[in-house]
Amino acid sequence: MFYPALRFLLFQLDPETAHDRTLFLLRQTFSGPLGKLGALFPTGGMGAPRRVMGLDFPNPVGLAAGLDKNGECIRAWQALGFGFVEIGTVTPRPQPGNPKPRLFRLPEALALINRMGFNNKGVDYLIEQVKRSDHPGVLGINIGKNADTPVERAAEDYLSGLRKVYPWASYITVNISSPNTPGLRDLQYGAALDRLLESLKNEQRRLAGEHGRYTPLALKIAPDLADTDLTTVARTLLQHEIDAVIATNTTFSRTGVEGLTHSGETGGLSGAPLRDRSTAIVRQLADNLAGKIPIIAAGGILSGADAATKIAAGASLVQLYTGFIYRGPELVRETVAALR
Repeated sequence: MFYPALRFLLFQLDPETAHDRTLFLLRQTFSGPLGKLGALFPTGGMGAPRRVMGLDFPNPVGLAAGLDKNGECIRAWQALGFGFVEIGTVTPRPQPGNPKPRLFRLPEALALINRMGFNNKGVDYLIEQVKRSDHPGVLGINIGKNADTPVERAAEDYLSGLRKVYPWASYITVNISSPNTPGLRDLQYGAALDRLLESLKNEQRRLAGEHGRYTPLALKIAPDLADTDLTTVARTLLQHEIDAVIATNTTFSRTGVEGLTHSGETGGLSGAPLRDRSTAIVRQLADNLAGKIPIIAAGGILSGADAATKIAAGASLVQLYTGFIYRGPELVRETVAALR
């Protein structure tokens, strides 16, 4: 009930400033000196449990990576009703990301465009936040490569990130689909994808033995893959026994926002205009994977009905990002109710 008024105030600010102030408010409310106020909010245990990747999710509605890159508000997301939380994208070394401004609202389309560029404080800082949070729920950690790491050496960054976050994550997402790091999406194709997944899977097996615990690996893909490329991706996922696929990241397409203010900005488009394409990707993946690898759906979920459509298309779990910006905690509750 309070969120529309809060959103009105936040939308008076530059989008990135609003984002930073929201994270500050969440930290103070759920982790800081006002932490007792967290009891006023619903918890993640709102029903509709799922077992996916060998993990038990209290509900199938997660926070997508990108909202909490540094893992500074982990307990807040659980208190707001999310059944799981994915933090990051985090890189081995801190980096500032792309020049500002780099985040734009398109409210007429319930959409955002961002070209953040994996701005984050680095994996060591994120791990400290995870330790401090003592988060009891399902926590995904999304890893990427530093912008100044050549694409031909990207595997080194992913392996470094994998080793560091492995003991702290419930599952680990490999992000090779952001449109805002030059060359990154090339890793989704052919031999490059095959080599990357082989090296990551081998390291996952080694780490499982070292830590006495198997941590699943998920791959996050773009919505702009052609059908033939998507078929190849699915085949490669099966070949390397990757534990899940997240569909999808943001899109280069501007379908549905033509002529709107900021529609010409470079970066990835998210929100309602992505809904149909991301659902089509989920449906094709479900056909190609035949239930052997679970799908986590993200992209264009602005209502409980949108989430139900993703599940009907073949997803096991869903994640929110832009819809949460526009609708707040009400969307989480509505989505969990729609998936019970």
